[in-house]
Amino acid sequence: KLCGYLQKLSGKGPLRGFRSRWFVFDPRRCYLYYFKGPQEALPLGYLDIASACFSYHQPEAGAAAGDEAAAFEVHSPNGAVAVLKAATRQDMTYWLQELQQKRWEYCNNLDAAKRDSRTSPTPSDFSKGLVAKDNPGSILSQNASAERARNILAVETCPTDLVGEQAASQPAPVQPSAINFSLKQWSTEIKNSMSSLRKGNNENRKSIFYTTEEWELLDPTPKDLEDSMALEEKRKHLAEGSKGLTSSAFPFEFGRIPHKTRRPLKDMIGSSKNRNSSDSSPTEWYAGNGNKLVSELQLKYQSQQEELEKLKKDLLSQKELVRLLQQTVRSSQYDKYFASRLCEGVPKDKLELLHQKDDQILGLNNQLEKLNLEKDSLQQEVKNLKCKVGELNERLGMLMETIQAKDEVIMKLSRQLSECEDITSSQSGAVNSSVAACTNKELQELDRLKDNLQGYKTQNKFLNKEILELAALRRNAEAREREWQAKYTSLEAKLCQIESKYLILLQEMKTPVCSEEQSPAREVITQLLEDALKAETSEQPEQAFFKPHLVSEYDIYGFQTVPEDDEEEKLVAKSRALDLKSLSLSENREISTGVKWENYLASTMNRDMIRCVELKNLIRSGIPHEHRSKMWKWCVNLHVKKFKDTTMPGYFQTLLQNALEKQNPASKQIELDLLRTLPNNKHYSSPTSEGIQKLRNVLLAFSWRNPDIGYCQGLNRLVAIALLYLEQEDAFWCLVTIVEVFMPRDYYTKTLLGSQVDQRVFKDLMSEKLPRLHAHFEQYKVDYTLITFNWFLVVFVDSVVSDILFKIWDSFLYEGPKVIFRFALALFKYKEEEILKLQDSMSIFKYLRYFTRTILDAR
Repeated sequence: KLCGYLQKLSGKGPLRGFRSRWFVFDPRRCYLYYFKGPQEALPLGYLDIASACFSYHQPEAGAAAGDEAAAFEVHSPNGAVAVLKAATRQDMTYWLQELQQKRWEYCNNLDAAKRDSRTSPTPSDFSKGLVAKDNPGSILSQNASAERARNILAVETCPTDLVGEQAASQPAPVQPSAINFSLKQWSTEIKNSMSSLRKGNNENRKSIFYTTEEWELLDPTPKDLEDSMALEEKRKHLAEGSKGLTSSAFPFEFGRIPHKTRRPLKDMIGSSKNRNSSDSSPTEWYAGNGNKLVSELQLKYQSQQEELEKLKKDLLSQKELVRLLQQTVRSSQYDKYFASRLCEGVPKDKLELLHQKDDQILGLNNQLEKLNLEKDSLQQEVKNLKCKVGELNERLGMLMETIQAKDEVIMKLSRQLSECEDITSSQSGAVNSSVAACTNKELQELDRLKDNLQGYKTQNKFLNKEILELAALRRNAEAREREWQAKYTSLEAKLCQIESKYLILLQEMKTPVCSEEQSPAREVITQLLEDALKAETSEQPEQAFFKPHLVSEYDIYGFQTVPEDDEEEKLVAKSRALDLKSLSLSENREISTGVKWENYLASTMNRDMIRCVELKNLIRSGIPHEHRSKMWKWCVNLHVKKFKDTTMPGYFQTLLQNALEKQNPASKQIELDLLRTLPNNKHYSSPTSEGIQKLRNVLLAFSWRNPDIGYCQGLNRLVAIALLYLEQEDAFWCLVTIVEVFMPRDYYTKTLLGSQVDQRVFKDLMSEKLPRLHAHFEQYKVDYTLITFNWFLVVFVDSVVSDILFKIWDSFLYEGPKVIFRFALALFKYKEEEILKLQDSMSIFKYLRYFTRTILDAR
């Protein structure tokens, strides 16, 4: 999608300036719409690219970074010039290349008459169903040399982040200082702000919070976890002990973090020192070696302090062990004393056990003595370490004094050096400065000239390509004009000939001559009859070329307009087709509807379509042929979204594969009904027609999804109509919408119970809305539900003319089954007076069988 931010020159007088706008290219009409922002619903305006030409000015030397470096112009045929500016020259080149390409494709792929009426889409936007094959567009033959030259002159470029759909989430580029004020845009902006409040527009909005620092989550070590658990236990004991003493304790704790993960103050000071290190003076830089020695000493001191702390902890643990051992010795002595008194008559084996216990006590006493000795040695070592720390502190003080003295000497020498350099530079600077200035100036001038040369080469390439394209498009337009002029001249000559012949015929009829002699007029009459017969049967290319086909064999949907067998029916069908033709030619409502649709679709370029009153009214007036495929697909997706969300991708293909591979009870009946579906439509008229295979696939897949229904006569016609504008998978979901969402249960089962219920409901509606007609049917005992049953079952397929049928389907797919009741009542109301004139049951029933085909006006 070609879209993105550009700045547009707008306003008058002091308010004139560049304003940032969101531009979106619409391939249907070759328009470049511009909006205030990517979320706006209504465009501020548009540029017609199909009839525009482009140019840009190479900025003057040295102005490559200026304001006008990326500005280009879009010239319209009426003399208006739109000045647009991209964020960079790269973006400007990309926009120009893309707009040229879109204009080339649009002008070469559309017929001139269709393009002027603006009611036909580009070939890429045609329907996706079977009717798409009937609308190839009149593609002109491409000029090979022109294409080759265009490719040679093309400049390879890729856009930045401000072009493309992803640019909608980017902030708009900063505008130059201009007053963004326009009275004409107030109404548009108010409408846009109201549109943004519509339901569904706020669904994709998310709040994003930005922080200036990056946060990292650290997992605590097992030891940290143990420490935190111990702290928590202590807190619990304290909390239990302090109950009743205070009522202001918090029931939760703020920032419970293992102490190891907290950043020490020493590290923070160190980091602030590191941050400020870039601002240090030259003296500090010269003193680097002294600082290095000091830092080594500090590290050594810290390591010894840590070792001391460790030794203290070990000492405490040893003391605790000694205390435990002393308790054990005391208890054993008491045991021995009491045992000696009580066990004078004790056996020898128990005495041996007591001796062993005594031995163990002696061993523990020895161990205690050893630990005491070790304790003394550790205390002595601690004293020695303290002495060493004192010596190191003294050395550190001496080194700091030495460094300070050296710093003073360095400062003095550096001042002397700078004085010497000033004296020498003042002497040689006068000579070197002039040479260096000249050299720099020449180099800058050379670079500037190179940039200018490259810029002019690119501009020359682009302008040559623009001239080449405009010349080719002009030649194509002239060729089309000559072709239409030749057709017009030939048809005018033929018209004059036929008028003169008919004038002779009228004169002959006015004054008949009763004589046996052949008058000259007789030959003219004979010739006219022969020409009429030839016009009906001739297949000569020159006659076929100029013959005005008022009634074609098939309409745009592929339905046969004139039957082949019955002559009387053929005349009736021809008359009906001519009436439809005159209806479409005599009224301009189709054009106005098309304009309304184009305006609505233009307003949805920045957002998804949503249900609203405006869309409902547009659909009720009829969806234009070129937009019907897109709108039907959107309506179907609206109703089956809940089903699609629960199915896996490729669901339709899986169903179809299962139906083809495994035994399917419905397949036999489906095969029988395929050619009986729509025999009067060329897409389903023969076994080799493209629609037959698609129809088979959709019906088989649906029968596998709904085995309780399988296949019911009537489903084939629903699918056949859907396939005219939808692809196979979308037609499958369309059938799911009708059967599983719109219609009640048992509507398409073997009993057709739901369909019969609808007929009873319709009878009640007839008696309420059309009481005279209902009484008329009751009087002559005419059961009109035999006719209307088929209307409801297949939604009027083969019951009304195709123009009305598809307008019924437009509303039906959007609003649901209530539409069927409304149209059925409207058909009876339209012909109520004629039916009331009929006075016997046979004539009434016969009239009901075909009267819907005589209603031609879809309104």
